[in-house]
Amino acid sequence: MHLSLARHSLWNRRGTVVLTLITLIISVALLFGIDHIRKEAKNSFSQTISGTDLIVGARSGSINLLLYSVFRIGNPTNNITWESYEYIANHNAVAWTIPITLGDSHRGYRVIGTNQDYFQHFQYGRRQNLEFAEGGQFEELFDVVLGWEVAQALGYEMGTELVIAHGMGEVSFVDHGDMPFTVSGILAPTGTPVDQSLHISLEAWEAIHLGWESGMPDPRRTPDQEEVLEMDPSRLQPSELTATFVGVNSPVQTFALQHVVNNYRSEPLQAVLPGVALSELWQMIGVIENILLLIAFLVLIATLVGMTTSLLASMRERQREMAILRALGASPWTLVILIQMEVLLITIGGLLLGSLVLWGGLQLAQPWLVSEYGLFIGTNIWNADTLRYGGLILGLALVLGVLPSLVAYRRALADGMSVKL
Repeated sequence: MHLSLARHSLWNRRGTVVLTLITLIISVALLFGIDHIRKEAKNSFSQTISGTDLIVGARSGSINLLLYSVFRIGNPTNNITWESYEYIANHNAVAWTIPITLGDSHRGYRVIGTNQDYFQHFQYGRRQNLEFAEGGQFEELFDVVLGWEVAQALGYEMGTELVIAHGMGEVSFVDHGDMPFTVSGILAPTGTPVDQSLHISLEAWEAIHLGWESGMPDPRRTPDQEEVLEMDPSRLQPSELTATFVGVNSPVQTFALQHVVNNYRSEPLQAVLPGVALSELWQMIGVIENILLLIAFLVLIATLVGMTTSLLASMRERQREMAILRALGASPWTLVILIQMEVLLITIGGLLLGSLVLWGGLQLAQPWLVSEYGLFIGTNIWNADTLRYGGLILGLALVLGVLPSLVAYRRALADGMSVKL
């Protein structure tokens, strides 16, 4: 009976209730969204690379090195020489290395120069190896392996020819059009920046940049594709790299090797532990996370206070309604329960609809976040924290609803059937 009365009472005041409900939906979606996205982003970042003991690059800061080498965010300040790479690769503590070079792109997607060790040793998530959805790794000089998202977004298939652009912008006025690549493989989806990358061999990277000076080709020195294919492979050995991923023979050798690299005298190098660099990154943005959560909570509390104020304002208009209920035998406590039921219905509706709005927004934004930032944000927003937040919101709403309930109780006792004009 109380539920039916509360439902009909809300319907009778549906204009005001809808406005209150909309603000509550927005507040709930904001709070749940901030909490969910920060957790999913942290999880996505932490699972981007695993099984790699060190990342070595030019000295620039651990977070910057991690961002451009793993997440393809930002640009390197400098490169490392091939001689330095060989010194590290031949160190007795090193089990494997994955050299990478960056600087070119294709229609906004980063191109990575590497070797076959990339497909053998690179791991993500819980030490998962890269797998191919179609084809295999590059065998010919001008083969290219696509990440899953690149193939899906651009509609590329096995055997498709493409041209790599010079530079990393979405629009480039200079490209390597005289040396097209052919798709030889498409990687299975990983939910990491690998999906938004194109992979070519280091030799191919060197080949397309032969005769280039200061970012522009010199027609007198630039060979054509047929001439490159006939070259001695030793001429296509790169002179420098962007970074290298390193795996050590034993975990106890990690810090010793890091010390060796950081004190390398031939050029300023830096070796960072991916896990430590990620921790530094989250510590840096942890304050921002807390501020966003605090703002979301304050917006939610303001909404709940607004709902309470709306109920208080309606008490005077509802005096006749309350008096009729009293005349029909309703006790003062029945009116208290009625107001609390109204608060309960509005709050539950806000929680459910806010969650639905957030879920729909994540469904729409997920492909864009993956393609633009390499972040895979799951759409399952319900977890232990979400349930705790929901319970807290419900409890706060009922506590704030006590005030209009008490007003209804006192007026029911004092007014009876009289109506004050």
